[in-house]
Amino acid sequence: MSKNPVVIEVTRGPVVESRHEGIAAIVKADGSVVASWGDIDSVVLPRSANKPIQAMAFVESGAVEKFGLGNEHISLSCASHSGETRHVGTVKAWLKKVGLGEGDLECGAHAPRLQSSIEAMARANELPGPAYNNCSGKHSGFLTTAVTYGEPTKGYIKYDHPVQRRLRAVMTDLCGSNADDFQYGTDGCGIPTLATPLKLLARAMASMADPSRLSNRHAEAATRIRAAMNAEPFMMAGTGRFCTRVNGTLQGVAQVKTGAEGVFCGMLPTLGLGIALKMWDGAGRAAEVAMAALLDHLGVLPAAEKEALETPQIRNVVGLLVGEMRPAKSWLG
Repeated sequence: MSKNPVVIEVTRGPVVESRHEGIAAIVKADGSVVASWGDIDSVVLPRSANKPIQAMAFVESGAVEKFGLGNEHISLSCASHSGETRHVGTVKAWLKKVGLGEGDLECGAHAPRLQSSIEAMARANELPGPAYNNCSGKHSGFLTTAVTYGEPTKGYIKYDHPVQRRLRAVMTDLCGSNADDFQYGTDGCGIPTLATPLKLLARAMASMADPSRLSNRHAEAATRIRAAMNAEPFMMAGTGRFCTRVNGTLQGVAQVKTGAEGVFCGMLPTLGLGIALKMWDGAGRAAEVAMAALLDHLGVLPAAEKEALETPQIRNVVGLLVGEMRPAKSWLG
């Protein structure tokens, strides 16, 4: 274990222009810490990095079988997608299957991530609806779960709704601490985001990676979610995205998920480990490099992906190579 923080450097020419500092934990399902950097008892808001945990209740409900859904829907329920055509079309068709529509989503609307998608909408004189929200897959899972259990769909994002209570029960089982006692804020998509010690967030991920300590119901759901994230990596994020690349490349070896404000989580079933990290300045670019570095540290990052993911190039607007991002030597050496 190390008290040294995670440090990611950004260079321009020969000069280190910026540094991002954070914390990280690698944990087993029994809660034992394999490696850590910084104060991993610090409380963080997981944001979207814990979407695989939030998908557990959806998979356990039997809704996948009831409504003829598949891996693409399970992966999308864990996603922070880019609002590309396949993402949006799948959400709309999914909601139709369960007797709902885009208007039932309570996540709000925002523009798609890619400039090409924005330009296509402008040419078509279209405005984005809630299905374009990067969390619309997760929210479709919430709605589908409510329909399956015969619960009200309106207000499913509220802290006391059965959908949200169910999520806290799952989190309690996975992290080994009562999630009802956690403080919470409101996420970008409107649902509660639970203030969680980073060490416990990593343990929850480890419990999904190695569900041998969980009930059969939880274990089966975790295994199914991991498989779907690898089987449908595009649905997890989108074109060129870090999560799509890693989940598509490390089939059966790793499943990773980004979150807003510099949070990143991962499951490593072949090693029985969970990873959680947080960059304190909220920089997603640094969180990606840190996750790649940890995967490399654990010996699972393929050599072919190492340079692109662990030391990504920085180019200016005319395409000239001007710098790179990299783990600082003071962190991993």
